Amino acid sequence: MDGNIDFVIIWVDGDDEEWQKSRNCCLGIKDEVVTSMYRNWDNLQYWFRGVEKFTPWVNKIHFVTCGHLPKWLNINHPKLHIVKHSDYMPEEYLPTFNSHAIELNLHRIEGLAEQFVYFNDDTFIMDQMQATDFFKNGLPCDTPILSSLVPLVPKDPFFHYFINNLSIINYHFSKRKVLKKNWSKWFSLKYGKLLFKNIYYAPVGGFSGFLNFHLPAAFLKASLKEVWEKEPEVLAATSINKFRTIHDVNQYIFSYWQFATGNFTPRKTNYGRFFLIEQDNQDLFECMSLRKYKMFCINDNPAVIHFDEKKEALKKQFSQLLPEQSKFEL
Repeated sequence: MDGNIDFVIIWVDGDDEEWQKSRNCCLGIKDEVVTSMYRNWDNLQYWFRGVEKFTPWVNKIHFVTCGHLPKWLNINHPKLHIVKHSDYMPEEYLPTFNSHAIELNLHRIEGLAEQFVYFNDDTFIMDQMQATDFFKNGLPCDTPILSSLVPLVPKDPFFHYFINNLSIINYHFSKRKVLKKNWSKWFSLKYGKLLFKNIYYAPVGGFSGFLNFHLPAAFLKASLKEVWEKEPEVLAATSINKFRTIHDVNQYIFSYWQFATGNFTPRKTNYGRFFLIEQDNQDLFECMSLRKYKMFCINDNPAVIHFDEKKEALKKQFSQLLPEQSKFEL
């Protein structure tokens, strides 16, 4: 198997007026609609700085957008591959404003390595990492922790996405057989206290949910291809949607499929942490300063007000940790 490991990151510039016009046209509205999903925190440069400093071994970075690019990006960097949606997604899916559609088709990117790590643009590498943090013996490193889905927020679309993913997994796999075949992976001591969750949920019939850490995910390109071979109509139905719908599946289906097939290597649970931006981000800033975790997800929060103030505070924290401009910047 190819030992190279690629990174894939998807990005959108919510401030791009042409993109806004195209989006609004598909929505059938005239006025701009700005949501937290598209707010520009202006911190992408720190993603590239972290990659350059802490994972210099990466083979190629596939930077996926609808076509727009940051003005500061050095498009001639030898490791950078600019990928437009039209470069890899079938024409009938375009234009798209559905991140699920963008993610489900990543295996179509020309030149993508068999082993790759997928990043959202709110996930960052903040300390030294090795290739073996993502892949060992050709298999993705991951943490399958059993759980149960409990809807807590009315009309929460993510609950529907996960249910849709699980229905596919339970249709194709017997939970009892999956656990029995790879019991040493499912009940690894690397999971620490979370191992008790797997023990507790093991007797429950069918997969009722997984803990989702919302951090960069390691994938085999073959896994994406296999899910498309098994469920082409379901994945195409999501891909054709211009915007997210509650009928979608999302990229977690590929992680779940790797769990069910045993195509993963157990990884410890403390490699990264998810943060939701709050009015007071002292915990986040402290963890960043001390580099308590190797990877962070810093997720936008629609409840946060004084956006410009919070953005500048976060950028200041990033600049203290990664002050040097990377070669990905002009």
